[in-house]
Amino acid sequence: MTEHFVRPDVQAFLDMMKAQPRPPMSDGLIAMMRQMPPGSMPSLDLPVGDLGEIRDVIMPGPAGDNALRLFDPRETRGPSPVVVYYHGGGFAVGSIDTHAGLCAEIARGLDLPVISVEYRLAPENPWPAAPDDAEAAARWIAENGAAFGREFTGLVLAGDSAGGNLSAVTALTLRDQPAALPVVLQLAIYPVVDSSVHHPSRTTFANGFFLDKHDMDYFDQAFAADNSHWRASPLLADQSGLAPSVVVTAGLDPLRDEGRAYAEKLKAAGVPVSFYEAEGSIHGFCTYRLHVPSARDGLAKILELAKAMLAETAL
Repeated sequence: MTEHFVRPDVQAFLDMMKAQPRPPMSDGLIAMMRQMPPGSMPSLDLPVGDLGEIRDVIMPGPAGDNALRLFDPRETRGPSPVVVYYHGGGFAVGSIDTHAGLCAEIARGLDLPVISVEYRLAPENPWPAAPDDAEAAARWIAENGAAFGREFTGLVLAGDSAGGNLSAVTALTLRDQPAALPVVLQLAIYPVVDSSVHHPSRTTFANGFFLDKHDMDYFDQAFAADNSHWRASPLLADQSGLAPSVVVTAGLDPLRDEGRAYAEKLKAAGVPVSFYEAEGSIHGFCTYRLHVPSARDGLAKILELAKAMLAETAL
């Protein structure tokens, strides 16, 4: 068996989680999690910390209201881009609450307002509910800065894991049918971008690296997407004409290879790309910062890359 480099703090985290296993993902577990009060599950991430403003807003979505939450390090600011953030969780779990610490840190690191999007989850709402909500949120935010007491000049589409998929799909959609504001940057953090084929890393890291094959298979079944369609597997689409992109992978991630392929396809299409791979780290590291200190440095590096790309835009 090939030995893979694992950071010591990552190994300690994996050992901790192995000693406290949770049940495998299932419809029953999802139903139980839905009944838990928001914020009641212990977080693996750092707390939100100090911000200038946190504001909850409700928008009309394709199938009812969708919750949005603003995170801004400043109480007030002049015109600026806004980060539209889609949380991860296999399209079945995760929320504004689970990713609040990460969104707050992105807001501080980029010195930009971040709006986290609550979208419909599987299995109750299979594909394409999530990408429909993601697109609708980006378009609504582009037209409704006043609802947040701000003036937005451009969209930064961002997300992790399943949310990275939604940022990529939304970027493609808004390229072809633009929103009221331009997309100025994409930030895709260990995204799931191609479920049409079995990439080798899905086997190499199928077990023992926290995102296990059973859970991935469950998420895929619950989402029930047409994986041959670009709105499920955005890697399959023509990437030309997209905004500059930061693509992040983790060295021990089942999704590593498709993330690498995504960055390469963007580059081949002439899209400016900054690529960062967290060697010796696992899928989800940006939301495990409480127990994986090296993830804090990794996130800081990611935000440095994004900030540098944004500095080259005029918005």
